[in-house]
Amino acid sequence: MSIGNSPAEERPSDDGPSLGETLRRARAKAGLRVEDLSASTRIRVPLVQAIENDDFSQCGGTVYARGHLRALARAVGLAPEPLLARYDAEHDGAPLPTPAAPLFEAERIRPDRRRPNWTAAMVAAIVAVVAFVGFTVVSGGDEPAGTKRHAAEGAPAGDSASPSPSASPSGSPSPASPANPAESAVAAVPADKVTVKLSVPERRSWVSVKDHTGRSLFDGVLEQGQHKTFTDAEQVDLVLGDAGAVRVSVNGKPIADKFRPGQVQRLSYTKGNPSEG
Repeated sequence: MSIGNSPAEERPSDDGPSLGETLRRARAKAGLRVEDLSASTRIRVPLVQAIENDDFSQCGGTVYARGHLRALARAVGLAPEPLLARYDAEHDGAPLPTPAAPLFEAERIRPDRRRPNWTAAMVAAIVAVVAFVGFTVVSGGDEPAGTKRHAAEGAPAGDSASPSPSASPSGSPSPASPANPAESAVAAVPADKVTVKLSVPERRSWVSVKDHTGRSLFDGVLEQGQHKTFTDAEQVDLVLGDAGAVRVSVNGKPIADKFRPGQVQRLSYTKGNPSEG
């Protein structure tokens, strides 16, 4: 009785080149080195080599493997859809949420030390208000009537009293009133640097962030509800694994969301000319 030759156990001989071999041949035909492909896709050289050897274990999960396949296919001039369909067929169907989140567990649970201590600030403000009220009540009986009128902040001015410096004669806020939140956000960023803020309000996404020298500022998953801010003197480069899930603000101004869910997007922002990379 013959054993083997089972269609379920033996790969057909006419399948053609594997996914990795297909990418390698297309790269060679385009005259590109692995280093060239890594520079254009922002995918590390060892990971490009692993994918060309059909080793997807270093991608960090199905979602990221599909994103890398899409980027590499486009870089070597191939249509990504047939490669993605073949990958899904060879790896148990459509992509599921990646199990690689524990790799970035430390990033998610580490407290943000830059977050202001609002509890302490609130307590200090309450103490200041109570002290001011107590001082006004205690000292009010020893002052002349004219002095008490000026001490009451916001009290109407009499015929001989000058207007309060904190309000105009019409009662409208003075020019020193705080600007609206959007203007405050713009004013708060350094004018001589590029500041990029990323947030994921609806779902998680993998992101990679580098400065103008190519040094990695962040490479990992932003979980739903998280946000991070990055600053560089000249340029910030981004790779968004699921661009439709990420909200981007540059120098305090939100960038219009025009990316589709699941789309891998490479972006580059500078101080004076935000543009897509």
